[in-house]
Amino acid sequence: MLELYQFELSHYSEKVRFILDYKGLPYRKVEVTPGIGQIDLFRMSGQRQVPVLKDENEIIVDSTAIALYLEEKYPEKPIIPVDPLPRAQTLILEEWADTSIGLKARTAMIGAFNQDPEFRKAFFPNRTPQQLQSLVDELPENVRGVGNMVASSVPSFFKNIVGAVPGDLLSIGGTVAGFGSEAVKAAMDDLGRDLEALSLILVDKPFLVADHPTLADFAVAALSMYIKFPASPTLNVPLSLKGKGVPGLADNPKYETFFQWRDDLYLNHRKIDETVPPPPVDGSPQKISID
Repeated sequence: MLELYQFELSHYSEKVRFILDYKGLPYRKVEVTPGIGQIDLFRMSGQRQVPVLKDENEIIVDSTAIALYLEEKYPEKPIIPVDPLPRAQTLILEEWADTSIGLKARTAMIGAFNQDPEFRKAFFPNRTPQQLQSLVDELPENVRGVGNMVASSVPSFFKNIVGAVPGDLLSIGGTVAGFGSEAVKAAMDDLGRDLEALSLILVDKPFLVADHPTLADFAVAALSMYIKFPASPTLNVPLSLKGKGVPGLADNPKYETFFQWRDDLYLNHRKIDETVPPPPVDGSPQKISID
């Protein structure tokens, strides 16, 4: 069976999961534990990033390389058109989603984490003591070392998104370091234009390029995860995050066409992993250990 080494909240892993589900390929998810799990991943693949696909003796790294491998090895239900123009459009949109939407959505989401207390608290299990949640918003400027303590309590799946070790995750003020207001604003502006353009494309079309889903559709849908977390049960994330997103983007009626299209794509082409229990009602994150 195919094995996908992943983070559940990795939007690049989600792109691969979309493709595997669409092609009807059975696979086993292996949740990589930050730190020690990434060392094991490096020993296997030569790098520490997810996703990594293992197909018997084949090891494929990078979501685009995995997509191309799956298309060649398992050509049933193709995701890349053969005709030159739609093929080019598919490949260009996939690359754009990876390098533009994926990176800017991460910046915008972390900006919302910094600036919106309610969105920030959605990342904590509901059972997290209120005193600890309050520390995120109320760290005094003159207290040193507290940031590391609070950072160590941030759920590990959020650290995976940020890509930082606990000591680098939060500033003393309780915000994620390295994502300034100018960078966040630029990302928000660009994403607004992107979502408007996508919504216009999808007004009278079921899919971005062809009359069936392509790699472009799966890339755009997956890489927009951080703008608004899908409410779909296919994602094993805290219930407190489902349907939540970046204020000003996730709740903007101008982009309703896009998010409705994405919801339909999830409904029709993503599958529920029956081997993984759903998140508990209290929103506590689940973990999958490496065998």
